[in-house]
Amino acid sequence: MTAFLLGVLSSVVATGLVFAVGWARAGRPRWWLVGLLARLTGTGITRAYREQLSAEPDLAQELGRARWVKVLTGRGNTLTRDTFTPVWGDGGVPVQVLLPDPAETGTWLSRREESLARTDPGFGPGLLRAQVRANLAYLTHVVQQNPAVELRVFDLPHTFRLVATDRGAHLTFYGEHTHGRHSPCLFLQSDGTLYKAVLSLFELTWATGTQHR
Repeated sequence: MTAFLLGVLSSVVATGLVFAVGWARAGRPRWWLVGLLARLTGTGITRAYREQLSAEPDLAQELGRARWVKVLTGRGNTLTRDTFTPVWGDGGVPVQVLLPDPAETGTWLSRREESLARTDPGFGPGLLRAQVRANLAYLTHVVQQNPAVELRVFDLPHTFRLVATDRGAHLTFYGEHTHGRHSPCLFLQSDGTLYKAVLSLFELTWATGTQHR
């Protein structure tokens, strides 16, 4: 199952990077042309951001209108900030969250930590695991307060962040030595092929994940 997930992930990343590199690097992306390409190719990419950080205002609006939310992320710091605060309230919106397993027997968290340490001198051994554990503790308390929120952990490479709703999805490709907030981000509309692909990937990861205790 892990090999299959990695194969799907590789296809998604390869397709998305073609657009992310070309459009997110542009000073002012031509949204009308991005939309035209999305319709012609069926990819569903309608917005591209140079950095994930610049997508947060649009993400907050999407979350405010969502009927359900699915999140797969490599660390989860954003989940504790203002962007997601409305999601955790007792509004009845179903939310599924996937975070890395800090107790994993593999080396994915360690590899990501080593990569970030090359450009961030503050990233010492064990820091990433500690941050994941802190965010899991935060979300565990959220789950106790809101029964509509579910939390699971996974043991896979940390190469992207996905925040999906019934309206679309924000997909961030983590740079090898770059924090997620400074990595390119795409918005995928819900009728595109990439949206369906990443949603299927989420469901597969959710099915193979384990409930955090």
